[in-house]
Amino acid sequence: MDHLVLEIGLAVILIALVGLLAAKIRFSVIPFYILIGMAVGPHAPHIGVLDFRFIHSAELIEFMGRLGVLFLLFYLGLEFSVGRLMKSGKAIAVGGTIYILINFSLGLFFGWVNDFPVEETMVIAGITTISSSAIVAKVLVDLKRTANPETEMILGIIMFEDIFLAVYISVLSGLVLSDSSSLGGVLLSASYALGFMLLFLIIGRKAAPLLNKLFNIRSNELFLLLVFGFLFLVAGFSETIHVAEAIGALLVGLVLAETTHMKRIEHMILPFRDFFGALFFFSFGLTIDPLALGGAVWLSLGAVGITLLGNFAAGMLAGKSAGLSAKASSNIGLTIVSRGEFSIIMANLGKAGGLMELLQPFAALYVLILAILGPLLTKESKLIFRGLNAMFRWDKRKLVKKTDPPAPQGGNG
Repeated sequence: MDHLVLEIGLAVILIALVGLLAAKIRFSVIPFYILIGMAVGPHAPHIGVLDFRFIHSAELIEFMGRLGVLFLLFYLGLEFSVGRLMKSGKAIAVGGTIYILINFSLGLFFGWVNDFPVEETMVIAGITTISSSAIVAKVLVDLKRTANPETEMILGIIMFEDIFLAVYISVLSGLVLSDSSSLGGVLLSASYALGFMLLFLIIGRKAAPLLNKLFNIRSNELFLLLVFGFLFLVAGFSETIHVAEAIGALLVGLVLAETTHMKRIEHMILPFRDFFGALFFFSFGLTIDPLALGGAVWLSLGAVGITLLGNFAAGMLAGKSAGLSAKASSNIGLTIVSRGEFSIIMANLGKAGGLMELLQPFAALYVLILAILGPLLTKESKLIFRGLNAMFRWDKRKLVKKTDPPAPQGGNG
């Protein structure tokens, strides 16, 4: 007997316990979920019926984690709307370009400085460029920042990154796996991704009256089945045309946010978002072997330092290009600094191509550090901005101190 249900129950209990600990000390739960996942796994003990290795349930936990990413991005999309996002189309294109150029260039520079071969340098640049949409979504929702002015730009950059990812994976696969990667193929891949996103948003907005009628169902069971069917179908189809399934889920949320059923969907999806989202971060931790990280410590720390600087600079420039305040711009760079699932995909591509073994532990440790630092930096963004503003004087209004009121003018008598 493989004790599958028992293992799932054990995983959920472990997640709940560290979640309670995080709540007690008022700390972000994300690092705790990842760390408890790292603490167990193939290297962990097997005590009686309690198998902390999670060998039999690993695939199911990974699948539930994938659902967690879909629910996180879907919920984030519900907090917005197609109209609100499309109004910022030009600003998002400029901001996304700035973000990719800065971070990708720094990634190439980092690989070159450390004397990596060309293929390994390309993989490292991919690892350090793409942020984690799952962690960003979780942080925005947890800190109740979905209504903030900079969140439109953050969402736009996430979508822009996905277009870049579709193109870059095509190029990198051709380079690393010795397959053909023609310019025409790359352009076709990019046009598919961009065309699908734009077409879905435009049609979705026009179809709002039809969707209102379609989802006008009294039964909660049938209503939820229809929502889930729509979500999984679009997310699954997105992946077939090289658009990340998480972005497909975000698009569905943006479209359904235009309907009159948005509040009902939001209310019903909330428990699924929290449960499966927690399992995503746990499953992410399961993929990291702490015993294999030692050889990549200094390399990972160097990459983390460059990423922090590059993200902050990119956030400030992207925000400024969109007319946002210095404080809102700093929030962009601090919020999207987390790295996660896409960086691991890049490292796995390098492994499949037989590149240096160092790439795997480097990516794992780099991702782990930024997955922990990202939520912390976002939470303390106000304090960080205040300290930096005192040095760079971006917003002089924040530096004005309250003084005593001027003395009333009067005669000498």
